Amino acid sequence: MPPEWETRKQLSALVATANRLDPVLGQLNPEAWKENGAPEAYVQQWQNTRKALSYLQISAERLAKDPNRVTSAMDTYFRLQSMEQMLGSLAAGVRRYQNPAIADLLMGIANENAANRDFLEQYMKDLAATRESELQVMDTEAQRCRSVLSKQPPAAKKRPAAPKEAKD
Repeated sequence: MPPEWETRKQLSALVATANRLDPVLGQLNPEAWKENGAPEAYVQQWQNTRKALSYLQISAERLAKDPNRVTSAMDTYFRLQSMEQMLGSLAAGVRRYQNPAIADLLMGIANENAANRDFLEQYMKDLAATRESELQVMDTEAQRCRSVLSKQPPAAKKRPAAPKEAKD
């Protein structure tokens, strides 16, 4: 497992690269593409890609605050993966209906995040393996404690003390 500061540094790099997509996505006009025969689905895809970018930023920030949470690591990774898939499809529309150079720029920025994505994927696997090992140790220790406790003789019950007679 890398130290937390290294994980935060990688997450910052991932978000910084992803943030470079926002102004390029802002240049797109999928509404105008419909005039050239583009399906309405590109408008929805463009909107979803922008939302996915925002969700990725939030998820990465959450992971940076608590890098030991498996669910946060998975959420960030899957959001990145989802955004990249939408971006690939959207880039095909950009290439066909707006400007191939902008499509290349979009995919170039996305590809710059490959090392960060690979780091996040490996981090997620390592984190899950670490947590799994910790749970296995805890389970083994709990089983050992149960075994020790079950072998102990039951505690002897104390008889209640007889009441003392009151003296007049």
